[in-house]
Amino acid sequence: MADPGKMEEGLGSAKVVREEEDVENMGKKEDKLVEEQRQGQEQEQEQQPLVKQKTKRVATLDAFRGLTIVLMILVDDAGGAYARVDHSPWNGCTLADFVMPFFLFIVGVAIALALKKIPKVKDAIRKICLRTLKLLFWGVLLQGGYSHAPNDLVYGVDMKQIRWCGILQRIALVYLIVALIETLTTKLRPTVLKPGYSSIFTAYRWQWLGGFVAFVIYMVTTYSLYVPDWSFDVTTDDETTRYTVKCGMRGHLGPACNAVGYVDREVWGINHLYADPVWQRLKACTHSSPSAGPFREDAPSWCRAPFEPEGLLSSISAILSGTIGIHYGHVLIHFKGHSERLKQWVSMALGLLIVAIILHFTDGEASDIRCSRDHILSILHPGMNAMLIYVLGAQAILPAFVNGWYYESTNNTLVFWIQKHIFNNVWHSVRLRTLLYVIFAEIVFYGVLSGILHKLGIYWKL
Repeated sequence: MADPGKMEEGLGSAKVVREEEDVENMGKKEDKLVEEQRQGQEQEQEQQPLVKQKTKRVATLDAFRGLTIVLMILVDDAGGAYARVDHSPWNGCTLADFVMPFFLFIVGVAIALALKKIPKVKDAIRKICLRTLKLLFWGVLLQGGYSHAPNDLVYGVDMKQIRWCGILQRIALVYLIVALIETLTTKLRPTVLKPGYSSIFTAYRWQWLGGFVAFVIYMVTTYSLYVPDWSFDVTTDDETTRYTVKCGMRGHLGPACNAVGYVDREVWGINHLYADPVWQRLKACTHSSPSAGPFREDAPSWCRAPFEPEGLLSSISAILSGTIGIHYGHVLIHFKGHSERLKQWVSMALGLLIVAIILHFTDGEASDIRCSRDHILSILHPGMNAMLIYVLGAQAILPAFVNGWYYESTNNTLVFWIQKHIFNNVWHSVRLRTLLYVIFAEIVFYGVLSGILHKLGIYWKL
């Protein structure tokens, strides 16, 4: 006969084992349920469309971009009245000559911020190429000769005369090269910098190498390429005159025989270059210098020739401006304190200034300005919608649209009425009324417009 105590003990042990097994099975069921729920959520997320998270904007970059847009409108529309504001006819540096380097600098900073994390290189390259094509398309459409805004209410361009180069085309080239280097070297750069001032330069050495190669290509071509004699035709009142420019030299840096113009004439064709270059305001070309005026009787033949200010060779050298911008963007990413950033930025700017003095060339850089968002609000909004303001304002598409609604005569439009009754009839000085019109009817107007678009959440990005 079995001992009742032992039987009770055995039953108790079996009960404990069963309870442990039940707990273990329940735990397994719970784990399985959690895993199924997780897989279901993952499948749900894969099926749902990806929602792009709102990226945090850098207010100072938007403000600087807005200032550059304002500066472009100012020099384009008031430069005719103030020659010192307009582009330098050849050598020298005026306010207008800062616009393009500023744009390229901004492009470089923006690339560094946008590409600091690249999940898939192939997708990034595809987006870079697509954006480059968009910039090229809008550049040719706006500056190729198709648009005759704002005064002429006609559209269309003779393909034999279309201009292939321009502002957006140069930005597209610089963006493409700088962004591709940043993307293709993403696995070669460290996430954390080593101690030392030069560590940021060594970490991004491939970016600097790309800028240096572009600079070397420009310098070697400029001083070593042989420029032969060349000819061009000028048609006025159904009469065509042919002019010949005598060159036969290398390393010439003047308007007539430089390698930059020769490359563009060979690559694009002389009929596809900018027809009214600023060198027409040189003393050798007009007695009205530095303003525009009729040609001198003894003006050299090249004064009447076309020249491309945003040509191929000079756009290659502009890659260096984008490289400098991306360096400043890298500093913004890796250094969190304002004092550390300023130390890097100011030292870099001083180094560039020394090089500029040596090369007898004036340049400028942007610095970190600490101010509240409210204080820079008026210049922040145009920078947040820079492409739209560039198209509507700098390329005069909006005034052209308004001029399309005229009464009896094409000179009787709202734009012309404002110019005549609010500015021309009130301010008798041509220079003053031109400046006031540009400030209040253009810059302030587009600032308010961009602010309204910001409130409505409307932005145009390529």
